[in-house]
Amino acid sequence: MHEDFYRFVSGSYDRPRFVLHFATDAPLNLRCLLYVPEGKPGLFEMSRDAQVGVSLYSRKVLIKNKADNIIPQWLRFLKGVVDSEDIPLNLSRELLQEGVVIRKLRTVVTNRLLRFLQERAQKESETYLKFYKDYGMFLKEGIIIENEQLHKEEISKLLRFESSTKASGEATSLPDYLSRMQPAQKDIYYLAAPSRELAERSPYLEALREKAVEVLFCFEPYDEMVLLQLRQFDGKPITSVEKEMRQMKDDVDLNSMPIGSLTKSEAESLSLWLQQILKGRAHAVKLTQKLDSHPCVVTVEEMAAARHFVRTQSSQLTPEARWSILQPRFEINIKHPLIKKLSTLKDSNPDLATMLADQLFAMGMVTAGLEEDPRKMVSSLNELLTKALENH
Repeated sequence: MHEDFYRFVSGSYDRPRFVLHFATDAPLNLRCLLYVPEGKPGLFEMSRDAQVGVSLYSRKVLIKNKADNIIPQWLRFLKGVVDSEDIPLNLSRELLQEGVVIRKLRTVVTNRLLRFLQERAQKESETYLKFYKDYGMFLKEGIIIENEQLHKEEISKLLRFESSTKASGEATSLPDYLSRMQPAQKDIYYLAAPSRELAERSPYLEALREKAVEVLFCFEPYDEMVLLQLRQFDGKPITSVEKEMRQMKDDVDLNSMPIGSLTKSEAESLSLWLQQILKGRAHAVKLTQKLDSHPCVVTVEEMAAARHFVRTQSSQLTPEARWSILQPRFEINIKHPLIKKLSTLKDSNPDLATMLADQLFAMGMVTAGLEEDPRKMVSSLNELLTKALENH
């Protein structure tokens, strides 16, 4: 029965993945039958210009086919019908767009659908994960375009991420993350990376391991923008691990340097030399002990916003203006063999040392996601290798 009606109202040939059928008497007299398609959304449906697939009825009389304003634009993948006796039959175009009844209707339908999807996520987790894989982008769009923080957080309960404490491929939600937070933990941490392998090897994650906190992984470029728009969840700020690393206290005591690291004079000399070499690019050079296996890292004040800036506007600016806006801080690991070798080379082989410093800074920018095209590094890397192998 539902399959035939779904195909009739949607003009499709697949089956409904989820069926939501409900009726209410308050705050509106309302009867709804909504379908989530089984098939993946096409390119046209992904477009924000696509029509909403829900029709509006009043007392079983069609008011408008594919009504625009009875559900939010980000729910345009839904198919079905909405019937309400509270809607007048002679509803004008203006009232259909801005009327109080229509706004109430949209709120009721949206809230009921979100609650329905949350129930499906708990009771049919595997089926929901397949839905999320196909339609998760619409939910993320909802977080970005909704104005009310409460609405954003309701939608965000449906988001799924991999986590540093979960096995590869296993997803978790923000409410589940909160239930596992340490008592003293105040923030929800996330790390943006193209893949889990790169996320687990990230120097930023390495710096937080001593805190033993769970970190959510964002593999899609727009995931970070979604969390940037969400800002917080249940009163907990959502913070990138890069920002947390930059704010962590890490004052290196030059008078008591760790065993196996640079001496006080070597560290001071190298820091001053790097500031001179990277002048105009690195806003500051800092000694750090937060890293273990990585020689260096680049941090900026707001990494997520900086990455978005690089992707959308950086190409329109001169290199000088770009560095001035980003103000990257170059942090070097005083215990790493590469940094100790660099300290020696700056006196024995200044040309090679300069090339190595430039390469380390460039790799730091790539790791931070602040370099538009990593292929720019190839020629300088070839030159560095050629210079390093001159005597071999």
